[in-house]
Amino acid sequence: MGDMENWPEIEKAATEKRRELVFQGPAFDQRISSAGGLPPALYSLALLNYLEVSQCPNLTEIHEDIQRLTNLQSLILCRNRLSSVPSVVGMLRSLKVLDLSANDLSSLPEGVTQMKELTTLNVSCNSLEVLPEGLSRCAKLSNINVSKNRLAGFPVDFYSEKLELLSILIASDNRIEQLSGDVLKLAAIKVLDLSNNKLKEIPTELSDCAKLKEINFKGNKLSDKRLEKMVNGCQTKSILDYLRGKGKGKQGEEGGEADGGRRADKGKRQQRKKKEKVGDQQDEVEELNKMVVRVLHVSDSPAALSVTVSAEVKDVRPYLVCCVVTGMNLKAGNALKRFLVAQTKLHDDLCGKRTIATIATHDVQLIKAPLTYDVKRPTELKVVSLGRKEMTAVELIRQLQVEADELRKQKRRQNVTGLHKYLQLLQGKAMYPCIVDAEGHVISFPPITNSEKTKIKKTTKELFLEVTSAVSLQTCKDVMDALIVKMAELNKFTAEQPEEVGGSDGEGDGPQDPAASGEPSSELTVQQVRTLDQDGNLKVVYPSKTDLCNDISNVTVLW
Repeated sequence: MGDMENWPEIEKAATEKRRELVFQGPAFDQRISSAGGLPPALYSLALLNYLEVSQCPNLTEIHEDIQRLTNLQSLILCRNRLSSVPSVVGMLRSLKVLDLSANDLSSLPEGVTQMKELTTLNVSCNSLEVLPEGLSRCAKLSNINVSKNRLAGFPVDFYSEKLELLSILIASDNRIEQLSGDVLKLAAIKVLDLSNNKLKEIPTELSDCAKLKEINFKGNKLSDKRLEKMVNGCQTKSILDYLRGKGKGKQGEEGGEADGGRRADKGKRQQRKKKEKVGDQQDEVEELNKMVVRVLHVSDSPAALSVTVSAEVKDVRPYLVCCVVTGMNLKAGNALKRFLVAQTKLHDDLCGKRTIATIATHDVQLIKAPLTYDVKRPTELKVVSLGRKEMTAVELIRQLQVEADELRKQKRRQNVTGLHKYLQLLQGKAMYPCIVDAEGHVISFPPITNSEKTKIKKTTKELFLEVTSAVSLQTCKDVMDALIVKMAELNKFTAEQPEEVGGSDGEGDGPQDPAASGEPSSELTVQQVRTLDQDGNLKVVYPSKTDLCNDISNVTVLW
């Protein structure tokens, strides 16, 4: 009875048969401290499929009764002080998402390897020295984050064809000394981050990973200094081409020993060609280093936008960062299309198909300030979604669910689609998050859609960017950093293609004389946007001095 009195949320969840429960922040941390841990009654909520206990430094252990929550699909235990997790966690056979990031873990329980439904594993920001053998048995894993630990390498069985769905592997800021050539067995890998480790070599077999789109090896002291310079500036394709050339060079040398000088000479010719190509790639690095992003301080712009955040969003989707970008050329040729494709790629990769974070873009000229980040009941939230008529959130989600089901049937998929995944993020929530303008219109409904009313076009000159997340504020900042860097890259590409003007959709001015408009510029200006609480106190400003500073050696930021 004491549990129920001190933890009314548990009683309410039991009475209303709720499937989601969140304990987050100082108020809950104090209760955990007083009770000596989580209340036993929590483990009787057998219907739960989402449980989050985060930002509670007094939480140092989880009771073995966690195994009773057999319907759990997401277990979020981040930013606590957990020193261990019971091995019986492996009994959570329905678990799909396990987040143990930012704790004090020195090891993971073997039980993790028994989670056959697990798709996402985040154990970043701990003190792990090894990963458990047998992770390859978690055949549905698609996203692994083990960054900021003390790992010296991966288990032998990690490079396995069984992990046929693994598309994102983040292992930056560790002590990893070797990446095996068997990495090519991870056939679905799209994003690989091994920055700031102790690698001396990058295996040429990496170039055989057909789906690889983004790699990061910055901060490693490679024995191949030319390759080291490339990884600190070049794009993924250039690096993979170089590795592919090295691999062919080795084959040429081996062939020369077997078949005589003829193949050896051919190998040398290939080597010379590769050297010439690398020289061109080094020129590309120097050009990339000229990308410029200028930050406009909020104090320098009296009319700067700000967003007021209501207290209620903390229980739904608490984290938000925003900024305004000018100088982005969307008018030329396919510039707008390239930008939208890049945003989709960030959603699929870094944002985990919107399950980690969501990006939305708006035309500043169409925004009626001031803005409020608030919550509404699903039946009361009305939005003109992109390409659709106005409807309530309930109607929109129902329609999207039907479309997602139809898509899965057409493609004969067994697994849920990306659309299914982010639709499920709002299941069971009594209130939905939204950004509302001065006239009461919803311009953004994360993680689902933003509004047709503020949709960007080729003629858009100022973009209002927002990133929301239920994970952490730093997640929002990391995604926004990546988005701005990508915008700088795209803008530079557009500036270097002055002949490509006018759009395939009929917008634009047709062929243009570059001399008429002066030298094309790729410089972006990012204007700070403040988010405030309801009393007008500053919550966060983006970008701050700690933003736009990590792993962006190809961009010069002017403050």
